[in-house]
Amino acid sequence: MTVSERAHELAITAAQAAADKKAQDIVIIDVGDQLAITDAFLLAAAPNERQVLAIVDAIEEALLNLPEKAKPVRREGERGGRWVLLDYVDIVVHVQHTEEREFYALDRLWKDCPTVPFDNRNLARAEAAAGSGE
Repeated sequence: MTVSERAHELAITAAQAAADKKAQDIVIIDVGDQLAITDAFLLAAAPNERQVLAIVDAIEEALLNLPEKAKPVRREGERGGRWVLLDYVDIVVHVQHTEEREFYALDRLWKDCPTVPFDNRNLARAEAAAGSGE
């Protein structure tokens, strides 16, 4: 795995922020061996433009709240809300409308790259609650 500690911290924090806003199909792809410009891509999808923008806002807020704050050096696609890209140098976040996610299939484009495991804490809590009969 070529993802640096910082990239890992940013990617996991961003992925959890996306999950907290009900993002779908969250994947972290380790592209460090293939690209010199970043260590990882975070991919997430949402069924409508409003939710895409809400996920983007949540990710930005979560990364600003880290002890070593992170701000994107570049943002693209916000106006349309169909595919927003946030470039944090160590990671690049792609939040896409579900249709764009399926059409552009970045997962398939980077299928030869390893993924970084992400355990959604909300899912783990729900499964624990269901198992305990709550």
